[in-house]
Amino acid sequence: MRELIYGTYDQAGLDREYDNRNKVAGALGFMKAFSDDSAELRQQLAGQLNVQFGPGVDETLDVFPAADGSVGSVPIQVFIHGGYWKMLTKDEFSYVARAFSPKGAATVVVNYGLIPNIDMDELVRQCRAALAWTYRNADSFGGDPDRIFISGHSAGGHLVAMMMATDWPDFATGSSDLPADLPADLIKGGCGISGLYDLEPIRLCFLNDDLKLGVGEAERNSPLNLAPATQRPLLLVVGGDEGPEYLRQSEGHAAAWRARGVDVEVVVLPDQNHFSIVDQLNDPTADLSQLILRQMGL
Repeated sequence: MRELIYGTYDQAGLDREYDNRNKVAGALGFMKAFSDDSAELRQQLAGQLNVQFGPGVDETLDVFPAADGSVGSVPIQVFIHGGYWKMLTKDEFSYVARAFSPKGAATVVVNYGLIPNIDMDELVRQCRAALAWTYRNADSFGGDPDRIFISGHSAGGHLVAMMMATDWPDFATGSSDLPADLPADLIKGGCGISGLYDLEPIRLCFLNDDLKLGVGEAERNSPLNLAPATQRPLLLVVGGDEGPEYLRQSEGHAAAWRARGVDVEVVVLPDQNHFSIVDQLNDPTADLSQLILRQMGL
C-alpha cells in the first residue's frame, strides 16, 4: 500500500510534481537561453548594475531604465527570480526588462543570498530590503516611488506574496536607523508567475534535502497562512502544462487572500510550462507581459 505524505501523493508522486527539470523537456536549454538573452540585454540597455542594497555580498540589484522618450517619473517593475531559493541569480533574468522598458517603465531585478548560505527568514528579509531601497532611491533612476509593482517567477512568486504580506512601516523602523518612511501600500500590484505559496509540500518533498525547512519556518513563510498587508491587486499566472500541484498552489492562495478582501486574479496560460511561461517576458506583446503591463496601467 502506498504511504500518502501530502494530499493524495506518496513520496515519489510529490517529488515528481515539483521536479521541473525532469518534467520539462529542454529545461536546461531554457536556462541557458535566459542567461544568453540577459547578457545580450545588458549590452543593449545600459543600466545601473550590481547596486548594493544591503551589507551582504549577494544583496545587489540591477536597474534598467525606461526607453528613451519617457517623460517624468516612470512606474517601476521589480522582478524577483526563482530557482527554488537555492540557485540562480539576477544575472539570468536581466531579459525581463524587455517586457517593460519599451512601454515606459523602469525595471529593477533583485538578487538575494541562497540557501544554505542563509535561511528562508533571512532570504525574505533581503528581498524586503531590496523593495525598501527601491522606494527610497526611485528618484535616482527616474522612477516613481508611488508606482512600484512587483513580479516573480517560481520561488520568486512566493517572494512576491511575502512582500505583499509585509508591514512596511514596521519593517522600516525595525531594520535600520532610517526614518519610518515606508508606506503601508508600498507595492501597488503584484504578479506571481508559477509561484509557491504553501511551503508544506516543499518541506515534504526532495527539495528539502537542500532547503532544510523546519515546520515552523515553512509555516511562517507560507503566504497562504499570512494576512495580506495591502488590498492592492494580485495576479497569479500559471502555465497550463505545469501539473496539478502548481495550479493548486495558485488557486489555494487566491482563495485564501480573496477571503481577506484582496482582488486576486488567476490566469492559466495554455500550452505553457514552468520555463516557457517566464520566457514570455522577452516580448512585451506576449500574454504574460500584457497581463502585467495592464496591471501597471501601461
